[in-house]
Amino acid sequence: MDVTLHLSQDPEADELLGRSPLAALVGMLLDQQVPMEWAFKGPRTIADRLGADDLDAQDIAVQDPEAFAALLSDKPAVHRYPGSMAKRIQQLCQYLVEHYDGDAAAVWKDVGTGRELLERLEELPGFGRQKAQIFLALLGKQLGVRPTGWREAAGSYGEPKSFRSVADITGPESLSKVRAHKQEMKAAAKAAKAEKADKAGKAGKAAGK
Repeated sequence: MDVTLHLSQDPEADELLGRSPLAALVGMLLDQQVPMEWAFKGPRTIADRLGADDLDAQDIAVQDPEAFAALLSDKPAVHRYPGSMAKRIQQLCQYLVEHYDGDAAAVWKDVGTGRELLERLEELPGFGRQKAQIFLALLGKQLGVRPTGWREAAGSYGEPKSFRSVADITGPESLSKVRAHKQEMKAAAKAAKAEKADKAGKAGKAAGK
């Protein structure tokens, strides 16, 4: 794996993401409740603070939990919730050591179908269905991992020429489009929630008459 990614909009951080399968997985793990660029810059920051050129699953798996949490908490913090994310990263690395001998790329190496790959990704600590599908789409669209049926397994995130997730970010322009899509989804979800609450309120008043 040696490609050019533009997920963090930081050349050094993106360079690591493009050559390190574990860095890409950790960036995806961090991508929640913080801006996408912040999340995907995290692996480079962690590697720098560990004094390494890359992330090593076996090394991270055996780090002292408190020390590793402190490493992520140092300013600028790697995440809005560095303590909980430090725990999740260690759990991910421990799983990779136990099931894949610490080789993150082995998760998708020689996989037969997109569905099988999706199942493997969903088994990773911290990866639910949505996160697994987004990462699968990233593998297929930008990292050349394209088992049979990968687009279908990735769901809407696998659609070509869409701007739904980090899988579609190739530069500042596409980043803006993905961010706009996310904002639209949040606004729609907020409106739906408000409508549901309004209906529940009216039903409650009607029942109380």
